[in-house]
Amino acid sequence: AGLREMRRVTRGPVVGLTCDPERVGDFWLYGYAPEVLDTEAHRYPSIGMMAAALGGCGSVRAVPIPWDCTDGFNEAYFGRPEMLLDPAARQACSAWSFVDDGVRERFTTRLRADLDSGVWDERFGHLRRRSFHEGSLVLVRATPESEEEQFHGGT
Repeated sequence: AGLREMRRVTRGPVVGLTCDPERVGDFWLYGYAPEVLDTEAHRYPSIGMMAAALGGCGSVRAVPIPWDCTDGFNEAYFGRPEMLLDPAARQACSAWSFVDDGVRERFTTRLRADLDSGVWDERFGHLRRRSFHEGSLVLVRATPESEEEQFHGGT
């Protein structure tokens, strides 16, 4: 309803920053805490749903997340997994509050073990060397048209 209202009261483009729920599970964290990312994915509308609500001509573009991103969402730590061992860092992402203590404990134990043994770096160490990451964070832009056109994905 909110997106349709944005379109109704706006003459020009409407831009929204969101996560593509179909891509949330592609992040390395899914192997450690799938419950967190499943919770996260269910909180976002599908891109198709957003496109239908906004109408017109639109595009979807991945938003590059810088390596040193200071925001507290999970993908901000794509190349700094140690940060997610800190309960304060996890608390900055509300999805962690929807899972029980057992999930958080299992996550911490597994990630710490994989970091200590080098397993995480064997699988995902290349992320430490990236200056940015394109994950599920996307920018959706819709411009009204006199005739309905389809959205164009850029991700």
